[in-house]
Amino acid sequence: MLEGTSRDPQRVIGRIPPRWGDATVEKVAINAVMAGCLPVYMPVLITALEAMLAPEFNLYGIQATTHPVAPLLILNGPLARQLDVNNSYNIYGPGWRANATIGRAIRLLLLNVGGGVPGSGDRSTQGSPAKFAFCIAENETRNPWSSLHVERGFDAAASTVTVWGGESPHNVNDHVSQSAPNLLTTIADAAATMGMNNLYLNDTEMLIVLGPEHAATIAAEGWTKPDVQQFLFEQARVPVRRAKLGGMWGMQDWPTWLHIQDEDTGIPVVRRWQDMVVMVAGGAGKHSSCVPTFGATRSVTREITDAA
Repeated sequence: MLEGTSRDPQRVIGRIPPRWGDATVEKVAINAVMAGCLPVYMPVLITALEAMLAPEFNLYGIQATTHPVAPLLILNGPLARQLDVNNSYNIYGPGWRANATIGRAIRLLLLNVGGGVPGSGDRSTQGSPAKFAFCIAENETRNPWSSLHVERGFDAAASTVTVWGGESPHNVNDHVSQSAPNLLTTIADAAATMGMNNLYLNDTEMLIVLGPEHAATIAAEGWTKPDVQQFLFEQARVPVRRAKLGGMWGMQDWPTWLHIQDEDTGIPVVRRWQDMVVMVAGGAGKHSSCVPTFGATRSVTREITDAA
């Protein structure tokens, strides 16, 4: 496994919370072996770990919370294709070695080095299937707009990994909408619910993973990605009168930034339209998904390199 990287096996990439164990290159390799990875996956694992250790990702919170959150890895660029990371049918499911083993290696690192053991380091009330393995690639050939990594300032020829602190994907089923506004209204409705952390801890992001057919329907009407983001920002809201019925109402300070005119005022799931993150992935079929966050986290994108 160490043949997949030029880095010194004893080099410490960082300390993984909540145990704060030293994650050396060798320990990454050990957990990669247990997960069934190939050596060529090592640069992805190392870069993803570095991204997860960025302060804004808040790995400590993600590891220790009662919330069912897991790091989702999103790959872009040529390396995703070279490694055969699934970006089409069943992206969140089984059947693909790269997705399953890269995602599993990350989880083993969080368990074995970071101490994210259920009931002690990991206090998630019910957990999530995403805690086993959570790794996908963007379907760039079916994306009518710029890909996620290009949108974040990387060259199209660069290979990147984005880490996202998210829940399991929430399916959006719309087989009848023939217009962008109707389809996006369905997606916005699925993305705004009382039970999600985004509504109360929403200085964060919301991930919208459009299926290729849904993306094509929207783009055919001339909608740009910013158009999509702004529409979703305006429509993915929960009225104050409904939010006050339960959830986390009163536990957070978010009402201080929101100008509430009356109880019909809609609370957005993010504070800025740019935080509605849109990408394209999956196979044929009129389904999309939204991946809410833990709340107190921001996604991080890093270029995959193997510099010593």
